[in-house]
Amino acid sequence: MTASQFDAAMSRALELALLGPAYGVNPQVGAVILDPNNEVAAEGYHKGSGTDHAEVMAIKDLKTKTGQDSFPGYTAVVTLEPCNHTGRTGPCSKALADAGISRVVYAVADPGQESGGGAEFLASSGIEVIKGTGEAAAEEQSRVWLTANRLGRPFVTLKWASSLDGRTAATDGSSKWISGDASRADGHRRRSEVDAILVGTGTALADDPELTARDGHDYYEHQPLRAVLGESELPGSLRVFNDKAETIHLRTRNIESALGDLYLRGVKHVWVEGGPSVASKFVELGLVDEFILYLAPMLLGGDRVALQDIGVSSMQDALELEIVEQKSLDHDLFIRARRK
Repeated sequence: MTASQFDAAMSRALELALLGPAYGVNPQVGAVILDPNNEVAAEGYHKGSGTDHAEVMAIKDLKTKTGQDSFPGYTAVVTLEPCNHTGRTGPCSKALADAGISRVVYAVADPGQESGGGAEFLASSGIEVIKGTGEAAAEEQSRVWLTANRLGRPFVTLKWASSLDGRTAATDGSSKWISGDASRADGHRRRSEVDAILVGTGTALADDPELTARDGHDYYEHQPLRAVLGESELPGSLRVFNDKAETIHLRTRNIESALGDLYLRGVKHVWVEGGPSVASKFVELGLVDEFILYLAPMLLGGDRVALQDIGVSSMQDALELEIVEQKSLDHDLFIRARRK
């Protein structure tokens, strides 16, 4: 059997993976089990920390449907290499072997030092292993979790809303609202899918933001950790310290140290909404993995720009980006970009 013969099943597994939460320490994983005729026999996906992993969910589904306990001739198609360690749940590689699965097809290798190695265990158990089906799609879909685990720091998304001439506020400091309703709703939805929102102490003091994820007047069920970066003292009366979500004050100007602290807390995805000083420092240090921009069709002029000095002194030093997604949000333009 070749990897391409399982493309349809992998596409379905990737769809299933998106049913799980985007936030949290665990990856979004989907699994499809095919019978000996390569027909879909069972499906599963990971519903979040502490719940059955996708492979185990699919195996349980298969046992319920067939009344069997062993499945020779069956193929498991999984978006991520089955894990090989015991955490809050057992290793999926062993679960697949114990279920008598004959073949495992997966898209991307697990980069975890503890969780990786599932493919090697499966092969040593006499199970055929095929790697790389749907790899490009899986890499893109799981970029946040994969990047965080490969680099040992959170994936960083830098977001700003600005006028077409790059201004985030008018000369008098007013900024409500540059972006429209659709853009703000999109931003709040994306906030609800990350682990932490970060701003600098300057933004916390000047704007008094709440830094929550809201669906209209309601709050999303998941509220990311609120992180304020900097050494300035912050009064407890700021809205960022209300009871809508947990808040931590990272009392440092060292961004690498702050990211390390967040990673140790289980944060895999940081959404940076800080002012131009914090944003520029993240860019200068090469720590932005993805840019999210909401561009409003207006001109403001002045010096209140989205970014300040990022260490670029000439055109040849320019940080070149690749636009990977763009769309209209009512009158605004949404852009998602990353380094080439």
